This record gives sequence, C-alpha cells and structure tokens, in this order.
Amino acid sequence: MAKKHSQFGLTPQEQRISALPSTITGVLALIFIVINGIGVWRQEKTDSIFLLEIGIIGTIYLIMFNFFIIPSLNFEPALGWINAIISGVGLILLTYILPNQSDIYLGILLITIIITCTLISGRRPSYLLLFFTMLLTIIIRRDYVGEIDHLMLHLSLATIAIIITETIMQLKRSSREHIHRLEIITDFSRAIASTLRTNQVMALLNAAFQNSVEADTYFVGVREGNEMRLELLYDDGEYYENQHVKLDGSLSGWVLDNQKSLFLADLRKEVELPGVRLVLAGRHKTSLSWLGVPMRGQSVDGIIAIGSYRPNAFERADLELLTALAQHAAQAIDNAHRHAQVELQSQLDNLTHVYNHGYFLKLLEDHINSVKIEHQLLSLIMLDIDYFKQYNDTYGHLAGDEILRSLCNIIKDHLKSTDAVGRWGGEEFVISLPTANGQQARQVAERIRSSMLTLTLHDHKQTNIPSPTVSQGIAVYPFEADEMMKLIDLADKRLYVAKERGRNQVEPDESHWEKLYTGDDYQRSDS
Repeated sequence: MAKKHSQFGLTPQEQRISALPSTITGVLALIFIVINGIGVWRQEKTDSIFLLEIGIIGTIYLIMFNFFIIPSLNFEPALGWINAIISGVGLILLTYILPNQSDIYLGILLITIIITCTLISGRRPSYLLLFFTMLLTIIIRRDYVGEIDHLMLHLSLATIAIIITETIMQLKRSSREHIHRLEIITDFSRAIASTLRTNQVMALLNAAFQNSVEADTYFVGVREGNEMRLELLYDDGEYYENQHVKLDGSLSGWVLDNQKSLFLADLRKEVELPGVRLVLAGRHKTSLSWLGVPMRGQSVDGIIAIGSYRPNAFERADLELLTALAQHAAQAIDNAHRHAQVELQSQLDNLTHVYNHGYFLKLLEDHINSVKIEHQLLSLIMLDIDYFKQYNDTYGHLAGDEILRSLCNIIKDHLKSTDAVGRWGGEEFVISLPTANGQQARQVAERIRSSMLTLTLHDHKQTNIPSPTVSQGIAVYPFEADEMMKLIDLADKRLYVAKERGRNQVEPDESHWEKLYTGDDYQRSDS
C-alpha cells in the first residue's frame, strides 16, 4: 500500500522524526524556564505552583503534539494553525508571568517552536506565531523594550526565526522536489519494465517529462548516420512528427559524439564548444536554457534533451533526473529491440528470410481487410520453381538452398514496401500485392520470371550451373474470389495450369484481364 505523504513530501513518521529534535529542545527549554522562574520567585517569596503547572501542561502538550497531532496533520491541516495559536498563547502567558530576565530562555523556546511549526505546517502559521508573539511581547515588556539590550534581543530573535523559517522552507522544497523526482524515476522504471515497444517507451518518457520538468521544449532523438531522427518532439504545446535534423555542429551532435551530458544554463552567452552552432527544430524558436544527456545502449545511440525559452530554467537536479531516465529508456529500447528481433525471427522463414506460412496468412488477411475498407483490389501470385527436386538431385541441396535465397531476393527487388512475400512450403512462394489489379500483378510476375532467366549461379566448385525457371498463377480479390482461402485456392489452381501448359509461364495470360476489366479505375505506382 502506498505511503501517505504530506504536502511537503514527508510521511507522518518522517515528519515526526524531523520535528523530534526541536520538540526535545523545547521540552528542555521549558523545564529550564520553569526551574529558573521558580528560583527567581522563591527569592522574591512568590508562589511558584502556577508556573510549575504551566510547565507540566506545556511539556505534556509538546510530547502529545509530536506523537499524536503531527500524524493527523495530513488529514486535518487546520491542526497546524491551531498548534500555532496554542503555542503562541502559551508563550505569551509565560512572557506575562515570568520576569524579563527569562526572555533569553523564552526566545530559545520560541525558536524551537518556530522550527517545529515550520517543519510540519509551513511558512504562514510560523509567521503568524512569530508576529503575534513578538507584538504581544513588546506590549507586555513595554517598560523594558526601550532598553537597547532588550531591543537587540527581540530583533535578533525575530531575525533568527525568519532566517530559520526560510532555510527550512528551502530545504523542504528541495526535499519535496527530490522525492518527486525519485518517484518519477521509480514509476518510469516500473512502467517500462514490461514494455516491449519503442513507441510505448516514448509515451512513458513524454509522461515523465510532463510530470517532472518545467520545460518549454523537449525531444528524444536517435542517430541515423549524419542525421538525428526525433522519436519525440514537443515544443511550446505542440507535438511534431517525422522530424530529422543534421547533427554536424549541433549541440545534440556534441552530446552524441562525446557521450557526455551538456548543461547550458544561459544560451544568451556564447557557447564555448568548437564548431558547435544552434540548430532549431519545432517552432524554430531559440531556447535560452538547454540540457542534453546521451541515451546509449546496445541497439540505440540517442539523446534526451530539454529546453526553455527563459535563461537559468534548469538545475543540476534536472540533469540527474534526465540521466536516470535516459539510462532506463536505453535499457528499455534495447529490450524492445531484442523482442522485435525475436518476434521478427518468429515471422520469417529461416532459410529465405521471407515470411513463413503462418505469418503470411495473418498478413494477407490484414491486407484484404484494408483493401476491402478502401474499396481497392488485391492480387495474389502463387509461384513455384520448375523441376526443383531434379535440380536438387543433380546439383545438390546447397545449390538448391542458394536458388531459394536468390529467388526471394529477386522477388523483393520487384515489390513495393506495402507488398509481402511468404514461403508457402518447399519451393512454393506466395506474393500479396495490395491495390494491384491483374494486369499489374502480371507485370510483376513477368519481371520475376525474366530476372530468373538471367540469374547466374555456381556450384561448390564455382562451376556455372543453369538457373531454373518459375511458374506462376494469379488471382484477384474481390473480382475473382471474395474470400481469402478461395483467393489462395484459385491462384494455386492457376499455378498448376501454368505448369501443365509447359512451365516458365504466368497464368492467366493478358487477354484474360482485358475481358475481366480494363483496370482504368485502379492505379498503382511500382516505385
């Protein structure tokens, strides 16, 4: 179960521990004040019972406050103000009944109460306590406050109390921010531990930036040769996609080349890095503060950077935060890369490195669903190597494996990035051509057939051996088959028609497509 934190980033237990020294000091000061007061009053033959009762009540209150009231402050913040009022009333009462010789001890007690109040309640209750205590003390001691010693004492106490209050508040702010950064890092590392996609890593980084740094712009970049691809770019409220920037002479290039962090607090001053200039992206607005850290792993060479349009916007703590995020992100990207490699290997045929039978079927189904939504065509080519068994028997299985790999390379050379090729089984392959009509699919098939005829092969003795031919069958969705398995079956039947007609052919011939449709409504770029 998560711990409950106060507005200052501390748990009730941590608040109690932090206030314990000042509480103990306050109890000791109160005891000393009572003992000293009783001694003074005894000399003056004055009754000391009342002072003793106040001392006992004050001590009990201080102890109860530390152990019972502080843990409740998270649920009842008003208790902090009530404590300031009660403490102030107690101090004023002591000031009223004690002689002015005790003011120095009352001042020590005031300081300890101010420390405790600031630690647990903040600035405003502490200043309320200080203001009214000093004001009423001046009224009560009006006969003595005009003396230079008493005046300096009260001014010194007020000054010390203010300094202590502001120092504690600054320390609390730093502590709160440090705790927040640690929580950001912990949450980020926990979230990416199960992340196996690079885009998910970028989404988590973006959330971490939004929650942890006050930056006008930030980006995550990955080196690609002499350029940097920005996986994530946020600038002044907008996100930018598909951004590339030159690395030569840039701040990012310096970080990547040197694998060192770069902290530039004020870019109004000249950057003292040889050959480095400012390169703008996003809104093309110059940042006045910039911080970049390398993000390097086994499979990634990148950078995380933040910027601000005002100078001195970042601290060293921001550098530490970015460094930690970059380390976790690099590890997560490495994991994602390894997972992608394993996943890709599971999709590919081990010998030819085209899609295997199972994954191609899934991909073909996605292609069909896509063209169906867009009211487009899809052509399917079934391809088989002619007399492949005899070829293996004659020239050996090593030569046969080389033929399979060479054929797949030829097929890939004639396909678009949106097309796909898979090994159907043995020497049979299948090709998906989204948005292609039958005539266009036949053109692709003829190019593959012609390229196979010009292929040069060698056996293990480096002797030239003839290249086998291929036969191919084509079917078009949805004109000829409106279901995936029917489409595959039709293309397969036409493949065997091509074999029966003498092999090294594409079936159907050109006239078939001219009768089926003109194809004018479907255009396809083969670039």
